[in-house]
Amino acid sequence: MPRYVVERDFASGVPIPNGSEEGSSLCRLVVENNASDNVTWVHSYVSRDKKKSFDIYDAPTPEAIRRVAIKNSLPVNHITEVMVLDPYFYR
Repeated sequence: MPRYVVERDFASGVPIPNGSEEGSSLCRLVVENNASDNVTWVHSYVSRDKKKSFDIYDAPTPEAIRRVAIKNSLPVNHITEVMVLDPYFYR
């Protein structure tokens, strides 16, 4: 399955409250919506001001990511297919 970085901008900050039951419920809903298009949210990196996120996804296509983003009411600024490169590769 291809892996992607999805860049998102949030004018008012990331809409998922961190460390709360409401945030957990929203995350579960995102995961359920993603499953309908065979999309897996792996994890995210969020800027300190919470206005930008870099989300790691496994998905069949960028279009599948865009479809679930609409279902989840999430913006998509840019999608880049990526591969893992880490220092352990050079052993």
